[in-house]
Amino acid sequence: MRTATITRATSETDIAVTVNLDGTGLYEVETGIGFFDHMLEQLARHSLIDLHVRTKGDLHIDQHHTVEDTGIAIGEAVAKALGDKRGIRRYGDALSPMDETLTRVALDISGRPWLVWNTEFSQKRLGEMDTEMFKHWFHSFAQAAGITLHIETLYGENNHHIAESAFKGLARALRQAVEIDPRKADAIPSTKGTL
Repeated sequence: MRTATITRATSETDIAVTVNLDGTGLYEVETGIGFFDHMLEQLARHSLIDLHVRTKGDLHIDQHHTVEDTGIAIGEAVAKALGDKRGIRRYGDALSPMDETLTRVALDISGRPWLVWNTEFSQKRLGEMDTEMFKHWFHSFAQAAGITLHIETLYGENNHHIAESAFKGLARALRQAVEIDPRKADAIPSTKGTL
C-alpha cells in the first residue's frame, strides 16, 4: 500500500495528515473551516485517495496559515506515498462540470512544481472561507507534491460550483496520475529514469 503520514507543527499550525493512494475515498477532515473541510472531502471521495486531516491553526488571526500549511502537508504526504513514482501513469486530466460551471484540470507528477490558475470568484467568501485562499491552497499543494498543475474555469457563475468543480477536477486528474499502469508497473515514467 502506498501510504504516508506527515505531521507539521509550527507556532501557527499543528497538522497531522495521512493519505492512502490506493484507498477508496474514505475521509476524516477537520480544519476548523467548514467550507474547506467540504472541499477536502470532495478531493478524497473523487480521487479515491483516503485522506485523514487534522489541522489546528491560528484562525483567530485569519485563515492563511491554516489553508497554506494544510496544502503543504497534504502535498508532502502525496509525494512521500508516491516514493520513486515507479509505475505511475504520471499524467491526469479532467473536465469537471457542476451545473452551469465547467473547469478543466490537467497535471503532471513531474517533480517540477508549478501552478497555472485561470479561475476567478465574484464574491470574497464562501461560508466562512475567503475565496482568495483557494488559489493559495492549490499553489501550496502543487509545490509540496512536486506537481505541475493547470486549473482553468472555462465558464461558471456560482462561486460554490466554481470552487467545487476545481477540487473535483483535481481529484479526478490525480486519481488517473497516481494509478499504477499495469503495462509499465516496474518503470519510472520518464526517459531520464527519475522524476
